Amino acid sequence: MKTVAISILGTTMDRRGKGEKRWDKWRPTISMCQHDDLLIDRLELLFDNHSDNLAKQVTEDIARVSPETEVVHHRVNFNDPWDFETVYSDLLDFARGYDFKPSKEKYLTHITTGTHVAQICLYLLTEAGYLPGQLLQTSPAKRDSNLPGQYQIIDLDLSKYDQIASRFQKEHQEGTTYLKGGIETNNAAFNKMIEQLEQVSIRSNEPILITGPTGAGKSQLAQRVYELRKQRGKLDGRLVAVNCATLRGENAMSALFGHKKGAFTGAAADRPGLLMEANKGLLFLDEVGELGLDEQAMLLRAIEDKRFMPFGSDKEVNSDFQLIAGTNRDLTQQSREGLFREDLLARIDLWTYQLPSLKERIEDLEPNIDFELEAFSSKSGYLVNFNKVAREKYLTFSRSPDATWSANFRDLNASITRMGTLADGGRITAAVAEEEINRLRRKWQSAPSSDLDPGALIVQVLGPGCTKEIDYYDQLKLASLIEICRNSNSMAEAGRTLFNVSRKTKKSSNDSHRVKQLLAKHGVRFEDIKTILKH
Repeated sequence: MKTVAISILGTTMDRRGKGEKRWDKWRPTISMCQHDDLLIDRLELLFDNHSDNLAKQVTEDIARVSPETEVVHHRVNFNDPWDFETVYSDLLDFARGYDFKPSKEKYLTHITTGTHVAQICLYLLTEAGYLPGQLLQTSPAKRDSNLPGQYQIIDLDLSKYDQIASRFQKEHQEGTTYLKGGIETNNAAFNKMIEQLEQVSIRSNEPILITGPTGAGKSQLAQRVYELRKQRGKLDGRLVAVNCATLRGENAMSALFGHKKGAFTGAAADRPGLLMEANKGLLFLDEVGELGLDEQAMLLRAIEDKRFMPFGSDKEVNSDFQLIAGTNRDLTQQSREGLFREDLLARIDLWTYQLPSLKERIEDLEPNIDFELEAFSSKSGYLVNFNKVAREKYLTFSRSPDATWSANFRDLNASITRMGTLADGGRITAAVAEEEINRLRRKWQSAPSSDLDPGALIVQVLGPGCTKEIDYYDQLKLASLIEICRNSNSMAEAGRTLFNVSRKTKKSSNDSHRVKQLLAKHGVRFEDIKTILKH
C-alpha cells in the first residue's frame, strides 16, 4: 500500500536561505521525506499562485533526498489565509475533488506548515473523514543533532474523544448526485436497474412506473429522474408531485384537471389543476392505484393526447407533461378486480422499475447510513457521526435477523435522526446506539394484533376498561374494523376491503367517509390506529 502525504507548502519555513545554505536549516516539507522509516510515495503539495518558484525548488530538493517520492502540485488560493470560513471552504473543495483510494493508499495529512487557521482546518477535515487517514506532525531535531528532524503520526481514533469532541461544520452546499443520490451502492440488481433507468430518463419521454414497498424511495427517485432530465434539456418545466391517496371525489377532479369558477359549491375562482401546472415539466403521481376509475379515464386521455377537460368546462385544454407514477400495490391484480383500468395500466407500464426493500439490498445499508448522517448534518448545521464502537454495534444489529426494516429507508432515516439528535458534540456513542437498537427491537418484535383477542386489541386503541360496556359480538366487529384499518395505507383502501360488494352498487362511492363514520361511533380516528398499532 502506497503512502500519500497531503501538505501545504510552508512559504516561510520551507524558504530557508539561498543556494546550498538552505540545507543548513530545517525545512518541514523536505524533512518529511528524509526519514528512513517513513517512505512518502507521493506528496500532494498545495500552494498559491505566488509560490511557484518555491514549490519548484522544494520539489527539486525532494528529488535529491527521496527520488522515490512523486510530488504533485495543486493550486489552492486562499483569499484570506486567516479567515477560518474561507480557508475551510477552500480545503473542503480540494478534499471533495480529490480521488481518494483508501483500499490502495494510506494518507497522511501534514499539519506543520501553513497558517494556524489552515492547520486547524486540516485537523477538522481529517477528523471528519473528508481527508481520510492520519495526521502527520513534523518538528526540528534536537539541538546539535544531525538528524533531519522528528515526526509523529497521530491516529484520530474518535471513540477516545466523546467527552471533548466539539464540531464545527459548514452546512453542506453541494446537492447529491441524482438517481442513486450520491450513494455508492453494492447491490448488483439495483445497480443494473438504475443504470437502465438513467438511459431511459435521458432517451425517452414516455411514462415510467416505479413500484415497491412503502419507504423504498419512490418519491426520491422520481425527484432525481426529474433533475437528470432537466440537466439534459429534456424538459424545462417544474416537478409537480401529488399523493393520489389524498384525492377523492370532486376534489380529485379539480386538483388534477382543474375547474372553472362555479363548477361546484366553493369553486370561487378558476383553478388550473396539477396537470396544467406540470406543462413542459414532470408530473409525479404517487400511489396512482388510489385514483378513482373516472379520474383514471381522464388521465389516460391526457397521457395519450395531452388534452383534457377541466371540471365544469366545455373547452379542452392541453398540457405537454411527462409522467412518473408510483405505487406499492399490485396494479395487475387491481386491474383483474376492476379497480384499475387495464388500458391505463398498459399505457403507464412501458417502463416499470421495482424498487427492492432495504432488507433485500442489505449490502447497501452502510453507505445509506453514511448518506443519512450527511443529510442530518446538513439540516442540523453540525457534523454528526458514530464513534468506532457505536458504529460496529449498530451495523451488527442492523444486519441481523432481528432488524426487519419494515418501513425500509423511512425506518433508517428516523433511526439516524433520533441518534443524531441525542448525540452530544455530534458524536453518536455506544450508549446512544444501544438505546436506539433497543427501541427498534421493541418496535419490530411487538406482537401482531392478529395474535390478540378482540378485547385486547380494542384496549390497545381505546384504553383500559373500554370493553366493559361493549357486547362480545360488537367487540368482534370493532376489532375487525381496527385490524383492517391497521393493515391499510388509507381509509379508502380500508373501505374497499370492508365494502367490497356494496360499493359496486353505489353510483359514487365514498369509502373513506363510510370508514370514518364507523370509527367515529367509537371515538376512534384512522390516524390514531396507525400511530398506536404500528407494523
